[in-house]
Amino acid sequence: MAEDDPSPQRRARGRPRDWDDKTAQNTIKSLDRAMEVFEHLSTTEGATLSALAEDLAQSPATVYRILVTLEGRGLVEFDAAGQQWRIGARAFVIGARYLRRTSLVERARPVLRRLMEATGETANLGVARETHVLFVSQVETHESIRAFFPPGTLSPLHASGIGKALLAQMTDDRLSRYIATAPLDRFTRRTLTDPANLRADLEATRDRGYAVDDEEKTEGMRCIAAPIFDLAEEAVAGVSVSGPVSRVKPEDMPRIADAVMRAAEDLSVAMGAERPRA
Repeated sequence: MAEDDPSPQRRARGRPRDWDDKTAQNTIKSLDRAMEVFEHLSTTEGATLSALAEDLAQSPATVYRILVTLEGRGLVEFDAAGQQWRIGARAFVIGARYLRRTSLVERARPVLRRLMEATGETANLGVARETHVLFVSQVETHESIRAFFPPGTLSPLHASGIGKALLAQMTDDRLSRYIATAPLDRFTRRTLTDPANLRADLEATRDRGYAVDDEEKTEGMRCIAAPIFDLAEEAVAGVSVSGPVSRVKPEDMPRIADAVMRAAEDLSVAMGAERPRA
């Protein structure tokens, strides 16, 4: 019978025989080095060849060949004036394809629009990416002066509303590791760079349910943010409203915070979290 069977069972082609073998023999070292360069460059706003080579402990010649290869694919770009390499537009295109797979970005759009209309200010959606917030969606206000965080923008966790909303949900051990390793850079005179002050601010954030970026990243801009939870009740993203201090005044912040927290709750439910009881 087996000899006459024209369609013998075959191994599915989606996975090779050694699928579970992740040892060095099954990795491409040159590709791994290229991805290391690409990922490191993505954490900067631009870097010179010599700086990249030094940071990654690779030879400038090797890093240059990698960069030129990535440039050919549009994944990185070279600024001749500043002699710096930056992430290219093609990287965003590929990232956007990933975002189209996720239900959060799709479901957030109408919620962000309602939040913008309710507050009159720009509404943002962001997720944590190592020590930064990656902004993945935004609905801008119609006002001429506005906050602008286009998809793909990175902002340090400790100096952004969404970042602090997410930090406030970390376990104490995880938060301690973050504070011990992340560069708490200063951007304005209000940036929280002292670990004790940052911890106190995050405790207040947990107590009230929302975070405030009070000109901590950009002079003249305020941001109010709240965390978004998934089915496992883990904070997976954040939603915020940003605007100039002339419009986001202290007396307006409770009203704006209520709208932000309602939006975060709606998105949490959309992600499978249980709606809090009234």
